[in-house]
Amino acid sequence: MTPVWFMRQAGRYMAEYRAVRKQHSLIEICKKPTLAAEVTITAAEALDVDAAIIFADLLLPLEVMGLDFHFSAGEGPVIAKPLRTPEDVAQLRTDRAADLGYVAEAVKLVSDHFADKLPVIGFCGAPFTLASYMIEGGGSRNYLHAKRMMYNHPQAWDELLGKLVDVTCAYSAEQVRAGADVLQIFDSWVGCLSVDDYRRYVLPRTREMVQRLQKTTGVPVIYFGTDSATLLTAMQETGAEVLGLDWRGNLDDGWKTLGWRGSVQGNLDPLCLFAEWKEVELRAKRILDLAAARPGHIFNLGHGILPETPVENVKALAKFVHEYSASQRAGK
Repeated sequence: MTPVWFMRQAGRYMAEYRAVRKQHSLIEICKKPTLAAEVTITAAEALDVDAAIIFADLLLPLEVMGLDFHFSAGEGPVIAKPLRTPEDVAQLRTDRAADLGYVAEAVKLVSDHFADKLPVIGFCGAPFTLASYMIEGGGSRNYLHAKRMMYNHPQAWDELLGKLVDVTCAYSAEQVRAGADVLQIFDSWVGCLSVDDYRRYVLPRTREMVQRLQKTTGVPVIYFGTDSATLLTAMQETGAEVLGLDWRGNLDDGWKTLGWRGSVQGNLDPLCLFAEWKEVELRAKRILDLAAARPGHIFNLGHGILPETPVENVKALAKFVHEYSASQRAGK
């Protein structure tokens, strides 16, 4: 049957997680391995999915590089002093990745808990997305500051991405040593780029990151970006074993664009989970029909679960994917 897990499967839509959040901030949960492991395990077991993705935050590496950030209610992460000049980039540190060891400790707890019963997914942010956060100072609609540095200071831009590769590779490799079976790289903002800009300013460092992780860890890499249909063939050049597809295109079209090579992950619209169950089932069935039981499809959403998502729909979706995909294979 088709394996299934969900991005942000441990989060605010679950009552168990909200109970923990009443006592601890998001960052406190990330930095307390027992809590991070607890919410990771609780979600994976409640949903009966095929993988547990460690509870952490994309921006954790920023702190050890010298950029403080906090979460503002309703606004998401806010970087206190964004990078705006080449001199700012030059001051970033790359020698403190070990300070993120609390994430690896959480991975070990989860890995020990599940043993051989369930794989554990470690993750990190992609160079472009992390760089954009660092330069913009938070969320952005047009990525003005990030693109300005990319275009006007290409050497500083590349230096920034290089430093991010060094830190995130060390951080991710530690997760694997602690027991992670797979790594997912999130490039949440990469869809704002043209193909030419992606190839020129982003692909070389992202490919370096993927290939370094493959060489040093030996585990498969999933590379996911949103609004990235135009970038798929370029993203494939990173060498990642699995490419995540967002919900904006048909799964079979995306796979065909990739020449049916490698594996794909996706791609139900997260907002679909707010519909009545019959509609959710219909759309999930269509994705599985488009995948046609080909080896290499991992069912997932086209982005993360949203906070208000009905939990019962998520549980029912995992069950449906297992049952329907099993019947597909039985009928072949």
